[in-house]
Amino acid sequence: MSEAMNSGAGARLGELIAGLGGLVGRRGACEADRLVAGVSCDSRKIGPGWMFVAIRGFSTDGHRHIESAIDAGAAAVVCEDWPEELHSGVCYLHVTESRKALAELSKIFYGNASEQLMLIAVTGTNGKTTTARLIASMLNASGISTGYIGTGLCRIGDRAIPLERTTPESDGLHALFRQMADAGCRAAVMEVSSHALVLDRVHGLRFRAAVFTNLTPEHLDFHETMEEYAAAKRLLFDRLTSDGFGVVNADDPQAAFMSEQLPKARRYCCSLSGESRLCDSVRLFQAEISGMSVEGSRAEVTFGDQSVVMQVPLPGEYNVMNMLEAFAVGFGLGIDPATALSGLAGADAVPGRMERIWSADRSRCGVVDYAHTPDALQKALETLRAVTPAGSKLAVVFGCGGNRDRQKRPVMGRIAAELADRVILTSDNPRDESPEAILDEVEAGMAGRAHLRIADRAEAIWQAVAGLGRGDILLVAGKGHEEYQEIAGRKHHFSDRETLEACFGRANFEKEGKELP
Repeated sequence: MSEAMNSGAGARLGELIAGLGGLVGRRGACEADRLVAGVSCDSRKIGPGWMFVAIRGFSTDGHRHIESAIDAGAAAVVCEDWPEELHSGVCYLHVTESRKALAELSKIFYGNASEQLMLIAVTGTNGKTTTARLIASMLNASGISTGYIGTGLCRIGDRAIPLERTTPESDGLHALFRQMADAGCRAAVMEVSSHALVLDRVHGLRFRAAVFTNLTPEHLDFHETMEEYAAAKRLLFDRLTSDGFGVVNADDPQAAFMSEQLPKARRYCCSLSGESRLCDSVRLFQAEISGMSVEGSRAEVTFGDQSVVMQVPLPGEYNVMNMLEAFAVGFGLGIDPATALSGLAGADAVPGRMERIWSADRSRCGVVDYAHTPDALQKALETLRAVTPAGSKLAVVFGCGGNRDRQKRPVMGRIAAELADRVILTSDNPRDESPEAILDEVEAGMAGRAHLRIADRAEAIWQAVAGLGRGDILLVAGKGHEEYQEIAGRKHHFSDRETLEACFGRANFEKEGKELP
């Protein structure tokens, strides 16, 4: 059954046209009582009676696929330019902005499901997934049934739906909201990428809370400058409800820019430094770390005249900040602090985010983390350095993705060389680039520091595991939760976690002089 045919989904053409902003004109068979079976911007998903919205993308122009959509049964076409040929029996709608039109049409088609949910959004360069998953866990534990939409995954109750994008296109997004509402969800927590904000995937949505984690260089192949990147992120704070509030990482230099449009009464600040001029004392959440190991952290949190102890099941200052921001969201929503902390402490581990894998005797630890930017790699290595036992070593395996942010490659090479005792360079997702050419650019930042260079990622992880001694920690960075490698335009199954587990098993067998089964 098509995803468009969820309970509560469906609309007549007149209803869709009435709610369509930016309508320039209409032609053809646009009868108001005509039933529309689905809405999509992907011509491959179109079926009989569907509405196709032609969007100009970066790799293709949807206007080129109008004929294919009609051949598949499209009853209506939304476009920014009239096609050269108009087919009888088809309704053509000319709009000023197809992306916004797609969001408006999808919202109506799926029965305004987004308005049946309390929406909470998390944006930033790093920490979005962990923070959003923590908030969802806290809300569910507080009795507020909550769905989650983010990197690679949508979760509705016990259901896990794979996603291709952090923030889906608006037609897919509203389909998920409909499923959440039908499943009894009262809230949805979602990661909102800068691409989604600029490309109007969240057009028309209003959020009860917006969270800003941090801003460091990434996606500059798309935004071109950090100023444009920051401006894209700030768009989220324009989309709050009248009673909505913002939560910001006050220790980040961009926090003031992100929140300056919000009055202090609608702003919560989180800080590990204990200082912030952005919020008054009632709305300032301060955390002082009192203990940290590879197993997790402990922090004393003060807010207003209250103080609580927060147990963070992940190491690293940045994970304390992630949980602190989630806690502040709970406070802003009126959740009892003890209930909020219980829900946060009981959150499931997020795959590929400081995910720890141990050798059989627990003498060596491997950590899988999605750190794929300079800032994320530096924070991950600094965190693990702080918890590496005296006399033991910290190793790292990492690479850089192809067709993305070339300028970050030597920077990441320098960071690894400065912070790790042993460095193994390998492939990430080389995509259409030469893996060896990518490694050349990473290597350029290492200033001649000794390292290994093994393009085969599985072999690189094995060599790293084989070189671990008692108490050593290995960071496998870059791919995190991903279960594929994209090489020469094709995706192949590959999991850092599975590979690391297999390598630890192999190492244990070889250490004991046994043969692998």
